[in-house]
This record gives sequence, C-alpha cells and structure tokens, in this order.
Amino acid sequence: MLILVIVLLVLWAILSVVGFAIKGLVWLAIIGIILFVATLVIGLLRRAVTRRRSKV
Repeated sequence: MLILVIVLLVLWAILSVVGFAIKGLVWLAIIGIILFVATLVIGLLRRAVTRRRSKV
C-alpha cells in the first residue's frame, strides 16, 4: 500500500510540474497539486490507523 501511495505522489508531482511548465495547462497543475495533497493525507491517515491497530 505504501508503494502505491508513493507512486501516486510522484505521478501528481509530475503532473503539477508539467502543468506549470506549459502555460496553457495551469489547470493541470492545480489538479495535480490537489491530488498530491489528497493522496498524502489519505496515505498518512491509513498509516496512522494501521499503527493504532497493531498496538492494540
């Protein structure tokens, strides 16, 4: 699961860079940033839940 989150984060970062590099694709950069943040938050929440379950 962690590998999937890392791959998605890299993919969203690449989309953001491409969106900022090409002037007409600023919307792609915005979507990339939103998806990057969402994936990061979901990954951190799932990891916290998994750690909490293994302690109990």
